[in-house]
Amino acid sequence: MADVPEKQIKRLRSLIAEAETSLAAAKELLMSLVGDDPIVTAAIRDEPLGKIIEGVFDGQNMVGSDGKTYPVPANYASKSKLVQGDILKLTIADDGAFLYKQIGPVPRKQIVGSLKLENGHYYVTVADHEYRVLLASVTYFKAKPGDQVSVNVPDDDTQAEWAALEAAL
Repeated sequence: MADVPEKQIKRLRSLIAEAETSLAAAKELLMSLVGDDPIVTAAIRDEPLGKIIEGVFDGQNMVGSDGKTYPVPANYASKSKLVQGDILKLTIADDGAFLYKQIGPVPRKQIVGSLKLENGHYYVTVADHEYRVLLASVTYFKAKPGDQVSVNVPDDDTQAEWAALEAAL
């Protein structure tokens, strides 16, 4: 720290103070515009909007730390390319809305396989392993059985049953 000029440290402290002042002014202005809306007020203050549960994505749902299974919207899982084992945070709002956020992605790798449809479920076959993939992903990429696809799986995929569709090739 002895190598850092005192002038730079003072400038950084000044910039931080200015940013904090600007942020406080912006929050105050927003509050004056929206009034006492509890959702906006909580968001401005970074307060939780309801009950918060963390859990692990199992390929289709989130298994919460409370042992319960919570449905993850397929379009969110697909768009976010969630991989089995990712850590999620679920906020259950006071009005009952579910808000998911990925907070701990697991290390992943990308592999290529062949898409197939069996008993109404889509699978990707890679060597001697089959991974299930979400219908929402298959329809988004307009993939068809027999297509070569790229999927993401946990880096240590020995136990993985699910993959996240990355692209149709």
